[in-house]
Parts: sequence; C-alpha cells; structure tokens
Amino acid sequence: MEISIVTLALLVGLCLAAYRYCTKNYFYFADKPIPFMKPSFPFGNAGPILMKKVTLFEHFKNIYDAFPNARIHGMFNMRQPAYVVRDPELVKQITVKDFDYFVDHMTTGMEQTEENNSNHLLLGNSLVSLRGQKWRDMRATLSPAFTGSKMRLMFALIAECGKTMVEHFRAEEHKARAAGGTGYQLEMKDMMTRFANDVIGTAAFGIKVDSFRDPTNVFISMARSVTNQESLLKALKMIGYTFAPKLMARLNIDFLTPEEDNFFRSTILETMRTRQEKGIFRPDMIELLMQAKKGSLKHQQGDEPKTDSETGEGFATVEESHVGKRAHDRVWTDTELIAQAFIFFFAGFETISWTLSFALYELTVNEDIQAKLYEEIRETEQALEEGHTLTYEKLQSLPYLDMVVSETLRRWPIATVLNRECVRDYQYDDGRGVKFTIEKGAMIFIPIVGMHFSPKYYPEPERFDPERFSAENRHNIQQGTYLPFGAGPRNCIGSRFALMEAKVALYYLVLNFRLTPCAKTQIPLKLKKSSTQFATEHGIWLEFQSRSG
Repeated sequence: MEISIVTLALLVGLCLAAYRYCTKNYFYFADKPIPFMKPSFPFGNAGPILMKKVTLFEHFKNIYDAFPNARIHGMFNMRQPAYVVRDPELVKQITVKDFDYFVDHMTTGMEQTEENNSNHLLLGNSLVSLRGQKWRDMRATLSPAFTGSKMRLMFALIAECGKTMVEHFRAEEHKARAAGGTGYQLEMKDMMTRFANDVIGTAAFGIKVDSFRDPTNVFISMARSVTNQESLLKALKMIGYTFAPKLMARLNIDFLTPEEDNFFRSTILETMRTRQEKGIFRPDMIELLMQAKKGSLKHQQGDEPKTDSETGEGFATVEESHVGKRAHDRVWTDTELIAQAFIFFFAGFETISWTLSFALYELTVNEDIQAKLYEEIRETEQALEEGHTLTYEKLQSLPYLDMVVSETLRRWPIATVLNRECVRDYQYDDGRGVKFTIEKGAMIFIPIVGMHFSPKYYPEPERFDPERFSAENRHNIQQGTYLPFGAGPRNCIGSRFALMEAKVALYYLVLNFRLTPCAKTQIPLKLKKSSTQFATEHGIWLEFQSRSG
C-alpha cells in the first residue's frame, strides 16, 4: 500500500510539474495593453494545427484574423508567448527601421554564435540559423554570390535543366498518345522535385544529374531523405529542437543522419579539391564558395540596382541591405562554407518545387491566363535571332511571366510566417497611447499568409489574378503586405535565383505544352491538414499535351 501511495504521489507530482511547466507563461500578456488569444492546456493556441483540424495556411490565417482591429496582439506557440504583428507599417518598423532589435530568427538550439563556436552541425552553421555578428559576416560574405551578374553566369546551367525536362516530357507524352491517351498525366510535385534536384545539383554542387531518366540517382535519393516530412525520426528530432533545444544541442543530436551529413561534406570537399588541382572553372555555387574561402568574392559595380524597373528582375525580387555590402576579415572553416551550400539545397529543394507545382496548377485551371502567358512566350521565342537561345535578360523582360510568378507567390506563400526574436528590450509605442516593453528573448510572428489573404490589401484574395502585379496596378500593393521572400536585411538571399529557376521552368513548359486538367485533378486544390507535413490532399495531377510545331 505504501508503494502505491508513493507511486501515486509521484505521478501527481509529475502531472503538477508538467502542468506548471506548460502554463507558467500563460499570464505573460496580462499586464500588456494589447489583446491576446486565450491559451488552452497543453498546446496554447497551437491545438488546432497539432490536432490536424486545420491546414498550415488556415492556422496562421486564423491567428492573423483573431483581432482584426489590432496592430499587434499576443498568442501562445505551445507554452511560448509570441507577438503577432499584423500592421504593414509595424512590419516595416520591426524588420527594417528597428532591425537591430530583431536581427535573429527564433532560437532552435542549433545556432552558431560567437559564444557557441564549437558546433559542427551543418544546419546550425547555415545562414538561416546563424545569429548576431556571425550572421552579419556570413551574409556579407555570401551576398555577392546572389547578385544579378552572378545569376547571368548561372543561367545557362538552369536553362539546360529546363530543356532536359521538356525532352523527357515530350518522349513520355508521345508514348501516352501512342497508347491511346490524350496526353501525359503526371503528379506535379514529384516532377518539379526532380527538376529542382537537377538545378540544385548543377548550380550548387557542380554535379550534373538527370532525375527524370534516373529518378533514383544518389543525389535525389539523399535529397528525399533529408526532406522526408513523413520520417518519424526526423519528426521526433524536430519536436526535440522545438521544446528542448538546449538539451538536444548538449546531447549533440544532429537533424541529419551521419550518412546525409557525410554525403554533403564529402561531395563538396571533393569537388573543391578536384577543381583546385585541375584549375577547373564552372559558374556555380561551388566556385563562389571557393572564392569566398579565398576572400575574393566581392560585390561588383552595378551588382545591386536600386529598383526592379531598372533591371526587369521582377516585382518579388528583394534588395540587399547595407548588411550584405559591408566588409569584414573573418576567415571561414570548411564546415561553415559547406553549410551554406547545404542550406541552399535544403531551402530551395521544397520551396521551388511547390511554387512551380502551384503555378502550373493555376495555369491549368485558368485557361485564359495560360493562353495569355503562352502568347508572350511564343512571341519571345519567335523574336529570337536565328541560332540564338533564351538569355537571362530576355527572360527577365517578360512582364506577364513575372506577373504570374508574383501572383503564385502571393496565392501560395510557402514560407507562411516570418519569425524574429527580440535581442534586447524594445520600447513599443504606437503613437496612439499604447506603450509597453517587448522583452529580450520575446518571439515575433508575422503571418505572411494573413497579409496575402487579407481582402483589405488584396480584393478577392482566393482568386488567382496576375493583373494585381501589372505595371498599372502594382502601385496599389501596400509596402509590407507582400512578403514571399521575407522583409528587411534578413530577407531571403536567394530570391533572384529562385525567381530565375521558376521562370525558366514555366517558360519552357508553357512554350512546349498545353496544360489541361485530368480525372485526378483536384479542383479546387486543397492542402492536407497536418502538423508536420506540407502537402495537398490528393497531389497535383495535370495533363501535358504537346503544342503543334
């Protein structure tokens, strides 16, 4: 009986301790003059997404819409309080004007800082995870690698991947017609993943692969392994880094498996060694990292034009801030440089494949938009001089293609939400009598999907309408409401590359194929309700029919 009583007492004590741990921050906003979402034990305000009652888009849109008249309000990401910023002016203030107070992303435990300099994890050494001065130095190191001039050098590599994809689709479409079909039916996410894999292989790792003809090559197999959203082990690791980051870091638990980590390290180091020994030059990310290691990667005059109208690089392109243009004398280790190639792969693999899948879906179900885009592309192709092929400048000069891509990024914002961490106490004052302190360590959420789907900023937000981004209409888009690549100095450094890649794929696919729905096409397209996986309910199935001539 005594053992039973002791056991019961221990269980009660553990339950109380767990309850206290989960709820101890629930009164955080009680003394703040702002509204906040009432938390529920044990998930705070994350219950609907964790219980798979809503999609990722719906979750952050609901958080954004909780207090329609508030500039900023509170919520609880599990047990952690977070400020939700929903006013465009405040978005600009936090991400640009007062950036030094909000320079870091929320902590995961994997980050590299000046104090924590022994971490060997690739994800922790990546630009996305770095914090403080180390992030500033790495951003300045990498910034010259993503300018328009560098994209021009890489363009031929990306275009080759687009042409290879078209050749494969043509061959498969011919087989489908020979078998009595009307066209080639395929699932977009799978196909665009193969394209993204080939692009990253050639542009980031200096490896030429053909994932259409060899869908099980070692590079795409490793890519699928790293980004496997259904892996129980990876889900458990992510949960660990979310709720006990310091413990995970102390235990030296890597998000990557030893095989994945070794693959990326050995592939990049071997490629660098071979090129150095044989004097090989190739205009890709490996070459730029080699230049960075030697300290010879610098901004060139004219690299950063002031506006997209001067270069035609696209409405969604983000400009580099002063942070990316500063000089420093830091020397980087191999691990620190390899980590940048890895995050380039990790960040670009899923996002570009989803963006292209959604763009092709929208073109399929909006025949008038597809027809207008085809005419622009066909006229461009016909205007090319004999013996000449598409160039980076010509691609960027296509206004309607840019409008389609810009609207895809609005309608399907893969990033969903921006996060920032307050690095020192910040005095909030809205100028209307609301004042309070955002304490050091506080988390900031900026729901991109909320902004992009607000009828206040985008009338009929569910409708796919590229005309929002026409030269006549784009001035109506309020600054701070369009955030596909983030905002401020911590925006996505690879926006130019991503836009070039997306436009190349759409150019060659629409030029050569008519996109139509098939029996498996889900209309309207719906996302899966999941807390760990970004996916559609039934895939994105389309039919490709070769255009005559």
